[in-house]
Amino acid sequence: MWTFVSLLRRSFAVGQTPPADEEERLCPEDKNRLIHQRRHEHVLEDGKVVYYYAGAQITHTTHPSGLEILHFPNKQIEKRHPGGRREIVFPDETIKSLEPDGSERTIFSDGTIVLVSPSGEKMIDFPGGERDVHTPQFKRRQYPDGTVRTIYPDGRQQTQIMWSRH
Repeated sequence: MWTFVSLLRRSFAVGQTPPADEEERLCPEDKNRLIHQRRHEHVLEDGKVVYYYAGAQITHTTHPSGLEILHFPNKQIEKRHPGGRREIVFPDETIKSLEPDGSERTIFSDGTIVLVSPSGEKMIDFPGGERDVHTPQFKRRQYPDGTVRTIYPDGRQQTQIMWSRH
């Protein structure tokens, strides 16, 4: 088991070089200064490398497979897969997957699923059975009873009702 000590925070003038175990970012109050924040690195027997950034309270674990897992102080977890796919689990249990081709999938804790294509078209599946489809040409809601409502960019609306005979 290992623990991290409280870390040193220093600022340098832009152009100065920090030690290799420090990260740098612009000082929010003075854009001509960089803040350097010490990071700790620990190599585990199984080949994982764990970095801890004390100022941001982020733990970053890299696996031999190339998988990276980041744990943020707000309980958000982000997984970065070697192929470029990213998966983020938010504190409210929402899960968002970002694919290298630009597509996205978000699953909310209430069961709502949002799919976004690389072209920006969006499909939303609601727990009650409704489905929304958003494209540049229209926004459409499909209801479980077969009714379909469509709204076009020019304001026109269309409703199709499925009639059934018993």
